[in-house]
Amino acid sequence: MTAVQPRPAARPGGRRGGGSGSGRGGSRALNALLGLLLAAGAVGLQTFALTENDTGAPLTYTGAKGQDVDARRFHVRLDSFTAAKAIRTSSVRTVETDNVFLVVNASAKSVLKPYHLGQPTLLTEDGHRFAATDRVESTATLAATWMQPDIWVSGRFFFEVPASALPGAKVVFGLPPSALVEPYQPEVEIDLGLDERAARDLAAKPQDVYSIVKK
Repeated sequence: MTAVQPRPAARPGGRRGGGSGSGRGGSRALNALLGLLLAAGAVGLQTFALTENDTGAPLTYTGAKGQDVDARRFHVRLDSFTAAKAIRTSSVRTVETDNVFLVVNASAKSVLKPYHLGQPTLLTEDGHRFAATDRVESTATLAATWMQPDIWVSGRFFFEVPASALPGAKVVFGLPPSALVEPYQPEVEIDLGLDERAARDLAAKPQDVYSIVKK
């Protein structure tokens, strides 16, 4: 005859000892597995996470003078440039410099909706950046004009730089600064095509006065 051991009675409001032990073991195993998954996920996120500089870096589209450079949201074309010793901004005001005013004539159009261009920067061959001069009002530049879809608009930008900044220089166009940080904002970088000799000739024979006064 087979002996049968009686089961222990369950305590009121409680669980049997065997069931309770099994639940604790399962919970420990599940928690350990979740911990491993979370740890692996954290390592993966650290591996693939982008720094603030990475996400803030622009997408740069390059070209040369006279080319239509497509930056997806807008197009820019650098039409011409010249040098001057002074800029006449009104009938009573002429701005002079001991360096060189680089006057850049450019055209732009948008793709889907209107945009403004921001003030460009001049990027030198050794990596230095010059902001467009604030001695000429921004209202007199292309930045004041709306770019419209598929309609070219033209205007000028002005830099005040030493002659040594001209060889190998590029002009970088982009959208105006925004309070919202947008990753991978497009910009256009256009090479002026100035080697040492061409830059020296440009700086040696600037216009005495470049006038932007409307007649």
